[in-house]
Amino acid sequence: MGRLISAATRLTEMAMVILLAGMAMMVFVNVVLRYGLNSGITFSEELSRYFFVWLTFIGAVITFKENAHIGVETMVRLFGRRGRLICMFITNVIVLICAVVFFHGTWVQHPINASMTAAVVGISLIWVFGVGYFSAAGIGLIAAVRLGQIVTGRMPEEDIARFAGDYDDGPGEPGHKAEQR
Repeated sequence: MGRLISAATRLTEMAMVILLAGMAMMVFVNVVLRYGLNSGITFSEELSRYFFVWLTFIGAVITFKENAHIGVETMVRLFGRRGRLICMFITNVIVLICAVVFFHGTWVQHPINASMTAAVVGISLIWVFGVGYFSAAGIGLIAAVRLGQIVTGRMPEEDIARFAGDYDDGPGEPGHKAEQR
């Protein structure tokens, strides 16, 4: 299971790299063409904007997996293991509910988005806004797995610590607890 999650994370990160590189390349080439040759690529602005939308929503899944979203850990740090697990459970239930609502909203909007086309590129807008399926499913799956780990008592200590904002970078890394002593 760990290898599957690691492979899926790696594949998702590679997709983000490709989207970011494509977006940067399109914008750079378009700037050079506009200012250097007084021309441009018509679809560059629109497609780079769509790449940015995908990059943002894919990044949200990876960020949630790594517990790197902005959080208020001030109160959670005061709790012991049991209090942290209760907070983690409540948080993941709320996130799972939001993911279900987000998936449902994307599903309801699907016919509308599928019937509309992008102004310049001409693709169906479901290719743009359909990223909601991926984000909602990815975040919902991660939240469901975490809930399962909490209920069965198999939540790793490092995940609980990360949830509480206790980031340990590891030996040799800046900020490692052994180096701070």
